[in-house]
Amino acid sequence: MTIHRAGRGTILGIWAFCALMIFVVLQIKCVFVSYPLAGAFIFFMGFVLYFFRVPDREVAASEKAVTSVADGEIVIIDKVYESEYIKGECIQVSVYMDFFNVHVNFWPVSGEVTYYRYHPGKYFLAFLPKASELNEHTSVAVRNMYGEVFFKQLAGTFARRIVCYAKVGNTTERGSQCGIIKFGSRIDMYLPLDAKIKVKVGDEVRACETIIAEL
Repeated sequence: MTIHRAGRGTILGIWAFCALMIFVVLQIKCVFVSYPLAGAFIFFMGFVLYFFRVPDREVAASEKAVTSVADGEIVIIDKVYESEYIKGECIQVSVYMDFFNVHVNFWPVSGEVTYYRYHPGKYFLAFLPKASELNEHTSVAVRNMYGEVFFKQLAGTFARRIVCYAKVGNTTERGSQCGIIKFGSRIDMYLPLDAKIKVKVGDEVRACETIIAEL
């Protein structure tokens, strides 16, 4: 396990702030106040380090597999009309990430990036349906010989920065990193109508390893 490079600056900034606060609270004469406060800041330092972890994962072997972009819980599986890129009906599968999930994102398929766009926006709770259109998000499409997968990285109430490595024309490798969303968020995946969905609402999924669908 390693630490994601996009989180290193954030970690250093938070650690510096926490170190300063620990120094300040330890000046309090009452140990029943100063020690618990210092302990809380030390815990938070550890949590921030844990949050930006990049786990080692085994990638599903099937070439037709669409694996999860992120760790989390399946909160939506629905037939929808996607108006930005697909401009037609498709199957939406959404994965909600809480604070304790790995927030590094991974390519769901190997292929060529055919579309990328960044959308500034609001910061509604990520599990709300309107977050898909109104929240800050990126939109990415990847095509290969079996079909095309379109997905969005959505910011949540506390996620204020999305990192995405997509560039139109570049090739992707399923299971390699495609970005990270900082602090609570959601992934919306849009799949062809003939894709065989392999998950159900409420399932806990793992990036790279869990097969969301087969093209």
